[in-house]
Amino acid sequence: MTESNVIQPDNAQLSTKNRIKPSPRVNMAHLAKDMGIYPYFIPNYGQIGPRTIINGKETIMLGSNNYMGLANHPEMIRVAMEAVQKYGTGCTGSRYLNGTLDLHIELEEKLAKFTEKDAGICFSTGMQANLGVISGLAQKGDYIISDAKNHASIVDGCRLSYAETKVFDHDNMEDLERVLRTLPRDANKLVISDGVFSMEGNLANVPVLSELSEQYNARLMIDDAHGVGYLGKHGEGTGGYYNMMDKIDLLVGTFSKSFASIGGFVTAREDIIDHLQHHARSLIYSASLPPASVAAASKAIDLFYEGDERRKQVMKNAKMFRDGLDELGFTTIQGKTPVVPIIIGDVMKMLKFNHKLIDAGVYTNPVPPPAAVKAMLRTSMIATHTEQDVQEALEIFEKVGRKTRILKKKK
Repeated sequence: MTESNVIQPDNAQLSTKNRIKPSPRVNMAHLAKDMGIYPYFIPNYGQIGPRTIINGKETIMLGSNNYMGLANHPEMIRVAMEAVQKYGTGCTGSRYLNGTLDLHIELEEKLAKFTEKDAGICFSTGMQANLGVISGLAQKGDYIISDAKNHASIVDGCRLSYAETKVFDHDNMEDLERVLRTLPRDANKLVISDGVFSMEGNLANVPVLSELSEQYNARLMIDDAHGVGYLGKHGEGTGGYYNMMDKIDLLVGTFSKSFASIGGFVTAREDIIDHLQHHARSLIYSASLPPASVAAASKAIDLFYEGDERRKQVMKNAKMFRDGLDELGFTTIQGKTPVVPIIIGDVMKMLKFNHKLIDAGVYTNPVPPPAAVKAMLRTSMIATHTEQDVQEALEIFEKVGRKTRILKKKK
């Protein structure tokens, strides 16, 4: 075929036909890139522990959900490597068909016991767990009642469901009751809340959520992705913190935080799990978790049972860091968890402050609206952070905070 026979694309037509109109979020990203302060997709060049390597230098990691510090634990690494040696790198199919290993069954049995439920099922991600559980359980004619600040995976699960979704004001039990009061008593109803809210770090009011769910004939589902590991008598989560595990009908979690792996799960009554095995599309039509991830998540449960010192340490670190920030004059959201948000307010100020922090050796998570009400830095503590890590981070926060005028200069 000669060059003259080749159909040449009309560049003008391509630029119009295939162009995606930039959204405000993308425009902000482009502006941040032009200014050299774009904070996302920054690669790490080392293990995710209390410190890692970013931009060629050691950096204190305050942006990880590795609450129990297990991501580089030698036992976690050992079992993951042994699983690869025995089973290979992947399962090459869904759990529904050829993708179930004895490792998956063992993990689900351990999860059920760990969370004081009859049975459990694992998904390939925490996102898929919420998508599959909500859309697989709530059907047309049912009602979902969801906290206004629930995780995006819950929001998307509600959108996938044919049920009608009602949203109540964040952590407002009076508003929850107002919504429940308007719904038919005999209809299937599912009340959903995060256990620990991922951005603010505050705990859900499980006692009242449970009381109202029972009073108005609704099931209660708690997504405890950010609570499992360090809350409860052996890390079973927010329900354990309140000593109310038996009052939670469905407990959803993820292996990507304290479990230091990847994947998601739900535990509940056996009939509920049996239903989800045959109706949760994100389970049936996704390849199953690879052996290394399953083995690591299973080992994490063993370490949770032995993790009292780690639980005490991560809480101690969080208090030390939060108190230090308050003393310096930063605006934080008070809480009882390792999640310590720092309110900045202005998006550009936040991005510039975050960039300077990374240059100085501290990594945080910059969160603009609508993920947060106001632009903030989401920081989180790890059980393996030392007192020196925390104090050095506070010194850097003070130095950069005064340089960027986030903090007032000392008189």
